[in-house]
Amino acid sequence: MNHSMLAAIAESSQAPQAVRSLARPLPAEGQVLIRVHAAGVNPLDTKIASGAAAHARQTLPAVLGLDLAGTVIELGAGVEGFMPGMEVFGMAGGVGGNQGTMAEYIAADARLIAPKPRQLSMREAAALPLVFITAWEGLVDRANVRAGQRVLVHGGAGGVGQAAIQLARARGAEVFATGSASSLDFIRALGATAIDYRTEAVEDYVQRHTAGEGFDIVYDTVGGDTLDAAFRSVRPYTGHVLSCLGWGQHSLAPLSFRGASYSGVFTLMPLLEGRGREQHGAILREAAALADAGKLAVRVDGHRFGLHEVNEAFRQIAEGSGVGKTVIDLLDEPASAEQ
Repeated sequence: MNHSMLAAIAESSQAPQAVRSLARPLPAEGQVLIRVHAAGVNPLDTKIASGAAAHARQTLPAVLGLDLAGTVIELGAGVEGFMPGMEVFGMAGGVGGNQGTMAEYIAADARLIAPKPRQLSMREAAALPLVFITAWEGLVDRANVRAGQRVLVHGGAGGVGQAAIQLARARGAEVFATGSASSLDFIRALGATAIDYRTEAVEDYVQRHTAGEGFDIVYDTVGGDTLDAAFRSVRPYTGHVLSCLGWGQHSLAPLSFRGASYSGVFTLMPLLEGRGREQHGAILREAAALADAGKLAVRVDGHRFGLHEVNEAFRQIAEGSGVGKTVIDLLDEPASAEQ
């Protein structure tokens, strides 16, 4: 029996990744061995590869990749709820010194994965975990988004933005989202009211869409000046600003003068610290339920990259030339399986 596997190795920052043969991992207690069918590529992966993501604690050389969809091959001791042959997806590695998903096999903590949505292909499922978990941790865990609220998503056409729009709508909120002119039609197709942030001032769209009252929830998925804009557009007293990129230095005065709240979202924490991993699995089960109910879709870029084309996939993200989420295929899947 062959106990080796192919994996893409980021050997040093800025250097091209190389495909090497490695020993296939064995599932430890609480882990499942997964045959990876598809690995989603996130901007964070490209930052780690370039040496620009110290917060991810992934020292090179390393196998990168956070997101996957695949098939369970073997169970470690004490694992319940999974069985060999089950199709799963999750955000299972690639940070904190853990092997990433850009390999034929990965031994993943069973708490971090969930059964794959039946209505999504492997490629689509591999595109979901990081962005959906990030959207959920902000909108649901921090802000308890619900019917009757107005939600503004900054960066609505991005990965987290798309997930946030669909999640907020599924929970009954009225959703608005900012984007550039080229993304407005796509934002509308997701069911949100589109706002061109380049042509309309914050105060103007707050007045136009909320009669000057402000949005109940504002989710910043962009960072920088966009977070400052979020502080100026939230409803006084009960308003809640969220950000998954609130890493700069910002004046809290506009938020404080509104008496509103702010929450940061750091999705990597369970992978880095080991705490709260069960919540990631639970969130992914919610994602699967929404997808299977037709309330959650994901746009995957049509270009098919194999493992040996990992550098081209990373280049596509760096250049921003893809249309939808970039995914690497590690096991051939018929194109007709895509929704």
